[in-house]
Amino acid sequence: MYLKLGYRETIVVSSPELAKTVLQKYDQTLSSRTVPVTLESVKHGKFSVAFMPVDNQWRKLRRILKEQMFSLQRLDASQSIREENLHKLYEYVNQCRVNGHAVDIAEATFTTSLNTISSTLFSVDFADFNSDSSHEFKDVVWNVMKCIGSPNLADYFPVLKYVDPQGISRRTKFYFGKLYAILDGIIDQRLKSKGTLEKNDLLEALLDLYQKPEPELSRNEIRHMLLDLFLGSTDTVPSTVEWAMAEFLRNPKKMSKAKSELSDVIGEHGVIQESDISKLPYLQAVVKEIHRLHPVAPLLVPHKAEADVEINGYIIPKNAQILVNTWASSRDSNIWSSPDSFKPERFLACKFDYNGQDFKFIPFGSGRRMCPGLALAHRVVHVMLATLIHNFDWRLEEGLKPEEIDMSEKFTTTLHKAIPLKAIPIKF
Repeated sequence: MYLKLGYRETIVVSSPELAKTVLQKYDQTLSSRTVPVTLESVKHGKFSVAFMPVDNQWRKLRRILKEQMFSLQRLDASQSIREENLHKLYEYVNQCRVNGHAVDIAEATFTTSLNTISSTLFSVDFADFNSDSSHEFKDVVWNVMKCIGSPNLADYFPVLKYVDPQGISRRTKFYFGKLYAILDGIIDQRLKSKGTLEKNDLLEALLDLYQKPEPELSRNEIRHMLLDLFLGSTDTVPSTVEWAMAEFLRNPKKMSKAKSELSDVIGEHGVIQESDISKLPYLQAVVKEIHRLHPVAPLLVPHKAEADVEINGYIIPKNAQILVNTWASSRDSNIWSSPDSFKPERFLACKFDYNGQDFKFIPFGSGRRMCPGLALAHRVVHVMLATLIHNFDWRLEEGLKPEEIDMSEKFTTTLHKAIPLKAIPIKF
């Protein structure tokens, strides 16, 4: 589909066959990014791994990210951090059970996700379940995501870039400024203590590269890399887990099946380990079904053509924005039976995976621009969801029936549940 959005030519790809052509056959030519005016205004698009052009600088940063954050060795080494934060989530939910309080699933999982990433990056928890700090930080992150994802007239009519009629660039500068201040304060403190207090976290590894006789990273690159990691992880995992819990509460038999599998594998009162995920095929099927039904990035991150490309007899013009509509492919009745229904069993009967090779199902993208945090997200989503359902049963607040749960969606850069899910944990 060809759209002319103001001065911007946009191509929307909504079939697996054409997605494969765009993301695999013409990956090199079509792998650049359209940088929103909002990110240009804070110079993040120029330094962000997610938005910068595919060049030697991008390859260097992707390599560093993989080696220092997402390699199997690094993920295994940081597992204890994730386990500790999952235990805190369990303790919080259990306290809510004792007090008879409802749990705001998005808030609770956001706090866990935020602390997991901040501990991995800085060896510091940024939030507490019983304080307002996580709410404040979530507001900053959410407003950044909202600014990036909001339709901006300046993106489609360049003459408006300097006018900023909707005030989006001004708000972006304000919220990015808050995030930059937090990150700069942490970096300054670590540089002062470096050599006297050794840390085994990502910041330490990045500063080692920064302080080499011939530095591999600049301080500015470190700041933008840390910002990418925060924005890419704190928002997406909680959204996926919240959708899963909502579908479970609407489909109690599916939750019972997942709970039974967990009991068989790790015992009635056991603690799930990341190594257990491979032994839980039904839980894996549930997570895949959530990624299909509620993809956090329904249009992926927009690509941009570096040159004219002919596909199926049509010319995709240079500089055109390309949107890969995974939401449409995931709900195509020619591919999926009962596409609007929550049916994890479909993934027990097929071998679809989200590794970027099955173009009918690419929630993390494909090709060189595929999400670099896939391996971490795979681990965290499974164990966080398992932690919530293994030792607790759940009921909705009084007067609300499962079929009445509001499943409407809210889209910024990611797909959220419009009405937050609240549920009361009860004894298993």
